[in-house]
Amino acid sequence: MRIVMLSWEYPPKIVGGIARHVEEISWALAKSGIEVHVVTCEFPGAPEEEVYNDVFIHRVAPYQPTDNFVHWVHQLNAAMRDRAEALLRQWVAGDKKREPILLHAHDWLAYFAGRELKHQFKLPLVATIHATEYGRNHGIHDDGQRYIHSIEWQLVYEAWRVIVCSSFMKGEVEYALSAPGDKVDIIPNGVHSEKFNYEFPADEATAFRSQFAAPEEKLILFVGRLVREKGVEVLIEALPKVRAGYHDAKLIIVGGGYRDHLVQLAEARGVARHIYFTGFLPDESLLKLYKVIDVACFPSLYEPFGIVALEAMAAGAPVVASDAGGFYEMVEPDRTGTITWAGNSDSLAWGLLRVLHNPDHARWMAEQAAKRVANDFNWERIAGMTRSVYESVWQEYSVSGWGIPSKQPGSDRMIR
Repeated sequence: MRIVMLSWEYPPKIVGGIARHVEEISWALAKSGIEVHVVTCEFPGAPEEEVYNDVFIHRVAPYQPTDNFVHWVHQLNAAMRDRAEALLRQWVAGDKKREPILLHAHDWLAYFAGRELKHQFKLPLVATIHATEYGRNHGIHDDGQRYIHSIEWQLVYEAWRVIVCSSFMKGEVEYALSAPGDKVDIIPNGVHSEKFNYEFPADEATAFRSQFAAPEEKLILFVGRLVREKGVEVLIEALPKVRAGYHDAKLIIVGGGYRDHLVQLAEARGVARHIYFTGFLPDESLLKLYKVIDVACFPSLYEPFGIVALEAMAAGAPVVASDAGGFYEMVEPDRTGTITWAGNSDSLAWGLLRVLHNPDHARWMAEQAAKRVANDFNWERIAGMTRSVYESVWQEYSVSGWGIPSKQPGSDRMIR
């Protein structure tokens, strides 16, 4: 079986969670014996063509200079389509046995290439919806949002199957994008728990921690994009209340994006000197940071799944998360973490203080969380679920009469 994955981001180009997801599911699928080709966007210093962890990576550049994001997406899709077309022509011409070939598009940003390749080669298209414009904005309010929303709807319509990461997202895709419920498969995101199992001697950990805080300070960590939906403002609003109940609390904010408004908010609330904005951190530093914090906090207002919380759980850090979206499906209240009300700084402060004042119970919950991640959110299991979707799609496609000569079930008669 061959899979053409279409994604606008792939490491080292990392904008959000799609890059890591596509990378790690591709590795796991390749390990299971599937030939995976990822067609994605170029990145300075990254090779145009490479094979890494048995995944074939093809990076392309948008064709023309653009003056807005949507135009850039169209130009990127044109280049992605042409690169994938070259692969498909080569495979179809040399394949006498008709090896299964599927297309897999990730979010609306890969829709245009996916749709054209589907119809040009009469191949089944699988789509993963990672988030929706409706969910991100709590509705559709302007022409730009309406345009993206319409493309998401078309992607769901064109796809043979739709994959989402949580029951929450299944409901959202059914409601906002009119997806039939029996067309949607729930496959969670995952994490490589083993990457957190490394030697980190106490003296090295102490020295590393000292870069961020004094010995007596308790570290609260946020990791994510600095956008409204991630709830960073709510966390900054909660910090004075946390410090009123635990004087030595300090907040570390890791993530790229515009942050002037967050700095101004911190200054207005009198906690600017108790917040450390690190900007983007490389994986090596972030993995270490997870090991020296006292609590990881994810106060999202909208969260289809929350892979950063999964990483914190895998690292053994106590987790406080909002009740937004998919968090409830991985963070079990009072067993694998603490759940607070989304958008409520009082509730968030309560959750953080509960962890800081009860470190033994917090560590017990963190231990249970790490076990659950290893059992339920490992990539081998997730790749198996994804492969089952692919095989089901190919089986249905093969007897559908659409695209390739095929047999009716229980008959020797060929359908064309």
